[in-house]
Amino acid sequence: MARTRLTSTHFKTVVTAHFLTVSLLVSATAAVAQPEMGGQVSVGAMSVPAVLLPGFVQAVAEGAASDDALADFYAQRDYAPLWTSGADTARRAALFRALDVAASQGLPSARYDAAGLRAQFHALRSERERGLLEAQMSRAYLMYAHDVTNGVLEPHKIDPTIVRDIIRRPSADLIAALADADDPMQFLHSLAPKSPQYAQLIKARLDLQTQIETGGWGPTVPGKKLSPGDSGTQVIALRDRLQRMGYLNRSATASYDDAMQKAVQQYQIDLGLIADGVAGTSTLAEINQSPDARMKSILVALERLRWLNGLELGQRHIWVNIADFSVRIIDDGKTSFQSVTVVGQDVPDRRTPEFSDTMEKMVINPSWYVPRSIVTKEYLPMMQKNRNAAGQLDLLDSRGRVVPRASVNFAQYNARNFPYSMKQPPSDRNALGLVKFLFPNKYNIYLHDTPSKSLFNKEVRAFSHGCVRVGKPFEFAYALLAPQSDDPKAEFQRILKTGKEATVFLENPIPVHLVYFTAWPTARGKMEYRRDVYGRDAALYDGLIKAGVETAALSN
Repeated sequence: MARTRLTSTHFKTVVTAHFLTVSLLVSATAAVAQPEMGGQVSVGAMSVPAVLLPGFVQAVAEGAASDDALADFYAQRDYAPLWTSGADTARRAALFRALDVAASQGLPSARYDAAGLRAQFHALRSERERGLLEAQMSRAYLMYAHDVTNGVLEPHKIDPTIVRDIIRRPSADLIAALADADDPMQFLHSLAPKSPQYAQLIKARLDLQTQIETGGWGPTVPGKKLSPGDSGTQVIALRDRLQRMGYLNRSATASYDDAMQKAVQQYQIDLGLIADGVAGTSTLAEINQSPDARMKSILVALERLRWLNGLELGQRHIWVNIADFSVRIIDDGKTSFQSVTVVGQDVPDRRTPEFSDTMEKMVINPSWYVPRSIVTKEYLPMMQKNRNAAGQLDLLDSRGRVVPRASVNFAQYNARNFPYSMKQPPSDRNALGLVKFLFPNKYNIYLHDTPSKSLFNKEVRAFSHGCVRVGKPFEFAYALLAPQSDDPKAEFQRILKTGKEATVFLENPIPVHLVYFTAWPTARGKMEYRRDVYGRDAALYDGLIKAGVETAALSN
């Protein structure tokens, strides 16, 4: 006989009928059925008959009723237990273990209440209590499974510029997959992100917690600048802090010697600072960051990796870390190209968003079609004062024809009714430089060259309107064309020299991921940190704390 799939509209009716059926069945057959099926099994503080009793069935139905996926799951298995029978020992132990160590992954362990569930199990006194606990454990499992698989937070609710689509597994799939798993412990372990960085971040968190418990990195370093050749108490404070952070071997020197200069330089490299070996204002600001502040970055990084769980990054993909001001091409897990970048300014409508897409083509000698927002907010006011302002840009009518500025009365227009668009033809002065890289998206974000090369020499490189400027655009183009050309450099340069706009399609489009990690492990597991240039991490951390995430890591 086919089983009926329950819906929320007729669930209570079906439960009531099922309850009555089971009651009659148990009343008629309990005397003979229990001995034949093995009598009773001890569960918690009670002995459980081998058949399901109506108190258990009704309690499970009640406890699962608020969740359609759970209600359907239990109805389809005739309310057979998943956690609370003697046969469920391995699955139950695996769940408790996973919940016990959830905090070490930066998850809100209090919401799962492993201790409370365990205490209830050992104190069970009735079939009704067991049924309610059964449903409660399934709800706890689903909360944990959703959190560890795809994250605790909905990113766009924290920051509207985080527009990443999260691939969330349905509850029905999560509960059914666990029920079918031969090895529950292994299955629960498999829910977390499989990227090596996730495991490295967990280890880094535990190491950092140990550091905090043993006194952190010592007193902060006073002053605004320390240079090679300096000496005194400030240099001693710098020496001691670098030693505790693992950048300098123990010594008694009070001078800023060669060893200290090299240590500061390595620290600067690891933090994405200008590596001059001088402990200036920005370097000291980073050195004086507390272990607790770094812990926040790690917690948020773990959450961000959970958002990416289930997303196929691609054997070859482009990785744009906004917080690191960098772009990389990753081939088989290794960086094959790397360049500095400039990203969007730290103002609400110019911050570079976080999302993933697919790069399909590049345009060599591109024209710049100025976004409407820039035309009306920036150039229209300029042209109202001086019609020849921004003379490098052509004024276009609705049919794409160039309009002489002398024929336009700019004073009669505003941002709403301005009827013209603007375009900058290909040239060395073009705002997009000589090449742009497109992955068409509704946010109008892409990567491109720029004539403003000096900005790449700055530590904080947030100057664009939102798109990502690439420091080595030609080399980036060569790397992208390499799989489809015997001589990508010559091919690119041949098109470039024509001076004419040309589109080159990638034969194998490449996934591109715009991410924002202020904490990231190297291949060897060493942690590198970046500044929270947009304040996104701070907002996400607050969201995690409100959700119940604890800063302290568990030792087990």
